[in-house]
Amino acid sequence: MTGKSEHTPKARALGAELRECRLEAGLIQQELADRIGVSYVSVSRYETGTRTPKPEDVAQILTILGVTGSRYTSLVDMAKGADQPNWLDTGQGIRRELTRLIEFERTSTKIVDVSTSVIPGLLQTADYARAIMADMSTDEIEPYVAMRMGRREILTQRDPVTFAAFISETALRDRLGGKSTMREQLRHLGVMTERENVTINVLPSVSEHWHPAHAGSFRFFDFPKTSPIVHLEHYASGVFLYGDDEVSPYQSALARLQLVAMSRDQSAKLIADTARDLEGAEP
Repeated sequence: MTGKSEHTPKARALGAELRECRLEAGLIQQELADRIGVSYVSVSRYETGTRTPKPEDVAQILTILGVTGSRYTSLVDMAKGADQPNWLDTGQGIRRELTRLIEFERTSTKIVDVSTSVIPGLLQTADYARAIMADMSTDEIEPYVAMRMGRREILTQRDPVTFAAFISETALRDRLGGKSTMREQLRHLGVMTERENVTINVLPSVSEHWHPAHAGSFRFFDFPKTSPIVHLEHYASGVFLYGDDEVSPYQSALARLQLVAMSRDQSAKLIADTARDLEGAEP
């Protein structure tokens, strides 16, 4: 027995995980459906988050796919409450976190990233990404960087996602990774500002009035056929919000930020000027 999830964040993340497990096992949807005794449509709905399998259904699927250990346990547990609109994701390591974000990025039509402390992930260079993950274990850093670089392709592929970023001026001026790394990062931002599908607006570091970015960073995902999702990222966990009551304040926040941010042209000039300033700066 399954229940409607209406594409809640947790159901969609669970579906992405199940699809990944199926692909790793080398099965197509029809083959998996035959083995668990359901139609391939049901498997498709599980994987898109349209319907949520019960924990025992997930256990059956994972057993057939040969998934064991902590991954088996965490995915069976994910099925609990997956039809609820909001989700506190305490994570199962960086790979799990990225799998979930990649699913939302892959299926969205527009992403807005409000970044108050660092450059948004989809706009980061490899060296900058390494710099902000310096406290991670050595064996985690390179796989993380590789996945992050792969994520950037949604901005440059044939039918790219529309991406908008509100970046704090402070994030542009911090020299994370050193002068050379930051100069390269700023030059990359300059290149991205020239893309029609990418808009970068800088939030001035000095403001006389409070605005929503003072409350912290967030990501806003728009989808073609389902309601938007808001992602709040914390140090060791993340929150996904879904539903009009939870999401509408963030829609209002984006409209407010558009009024206080620098224009696209002003932002591009500031990014270029800041990169030039680094040319003669001390390391």
